[in-house]
Amino acid sequence: MPELPDVEGFREVLRSCGTGRRIRRVDVRDPGVLRGVTVRRLRKELEGRRLEEPWRHGKWLVAPTDGPRVVWHFGMTGLLLAAAPGDPVADHDRIVLTLDDDRRLHYRDQRKLQGVHLAGSDEGVGHVLGDLGPDALGLARDTFLERVAGRRGAVKNVLMDQSVLAGLGNLLSDEILWRAGVAPGRPARDLDEAELRRIHAAMGRVLRSAVPAARVPPRRTWLTGRRDDRDPVCPRCRGPLSSGRTGGRRSVWCPACQS
Repeated sequence: MPELPDVEGFREVLRSCGTGRRIRRVDVRDPGVLRGVTVRRLRKELEGRRLEEPWRHGKWLVAPTDGPRVVWHFGMTGLLLAAAPGDPVADHDRIVLTLDDDRRLHYRDQRKLQGVHLAGSDEGVGHVLGDLGPDALGLARDTFLERVAGRRGAVKNVLMDQSVLAGLGNLLSDEILWRAGVAPGRPARDLDEAELRRIHAAMGRVLRSAVPAARVPPRRTWLTGRRDDRDPVCPRCRGPLSSGRTGGRRSVWCPACQS
């Protein structure tokens, strides 16, 4: 599932390929990914518009133009790809934007759980994004403590709650908690300030490494790089990793290193 680092990578694709270019053609190959906008309106509003500097909040990507704003959410399987004029269109490419230099932007999504919105203003973008918490990247420690301390539920569920912090998903949360030495099922309201500070510091380190890679890197020194092994072991203590469900999502942790 695309998380903050993935969407930051999509922002860079959009920035490098599209910023300053006009959208010459909008090809909606599957209207099932449109949210609150028709094919006709999307084409009418976007064709001929110039793309401006994109920005991201959490897992959402906003592509402003010199008119409306395109707001993307990538759900479980979404991608944004740059393509040359002769490149093929894949079966799951749902929307293709052709730019004035004939390069294309492909929105690809197999499962179509989220999709593409159109907002007429920054206020409209706010309505689409809804009640999102602050972006996790670069979040100040005091703000993190204020938003997480005392929350009900398992700490992993709190980290993944987009109304608390925007951008963290399943892989990031497991990685952050492993580094911080906190078990994912611990009630957030039971954590002391030292533990919360460790989680915040681990979040910063993980995101600083993951954003340049545009993904959660499957490095063997990371929990992420071990979680799908047949018999996974902790990269730190070499003990066996545990796996279970936290809030309906698969969690992986080290029972020896996390308490």
